[in-house]
Amino acid sequence: MSLRQVFAANLRRVRHVRGFPQEDLAHTADVDRTYLSRMERSASNVGIDIIAKLAHVLKVERAELLKAVASKS
Repeated sequence: MSLRQVFAANLRRVRHVRGFPQEDLAHTADVDRTYLSRMERSASNVGIDIIAKLAHVLKVERAELLKAVASKS
């Protein structure tokens, strides 16, 4: 899994856990909702400033959004 895919999966998971609809997270983090959607689908490159904004709004460490989850085999 690429780092972009890891970020996308973590962003989507944390957003759901925190109860943020995409629209609300995008507005609070001051990013376009369609850009947030592309991030969650791993269809867009994401800068470190955006990662920091999203982590702040979601109240997680930035590294949490980039950490690969061990697969259950």
